[in-house]
Amino acid sequence: MPLDQAVNEIEGFLLWEAEKDRARTRAQDFCAGLPWLTDTQRREVELRYCQDQRDASRTYLERIATRSAALRTEYEGVYRALRRRLITAFLSGTVAVAVLVTVVAVVVAGLNAR
Repeated sequence: MPLDQAVNEIEGFLLWEAEKDRARTRAQDFCAGLPWLTDTQRREVELRYCQDQRDASRTYLERIATRSAALRTEYEGVYRALRRRLITAFLSGTVAVAVLVTVVAVVVAGLNAR
């Protein structure tokens, strides 16, 4: 497994664990505002709230990942087009300079021959 891929997987794991912790904290904060819940009800509400938050987060992150991949593809296409234009301009300039040098050399040689 390449190092970049391993780092990405570790980063993804850590981000997801942080998201789960955030969901758990939000669930506890939510239940703190409902003091009439029994302990069993509180655990059930926290579990359902956490699951709902995780599902929402997963959906959101998948949407972001899909959009990021689309943008990457789009930007790579734009980069290739710009690189192609730059190479074309460079080669055109090189050819123009070569032609100019050749014409000047021919003219100078013609003047020297007289």
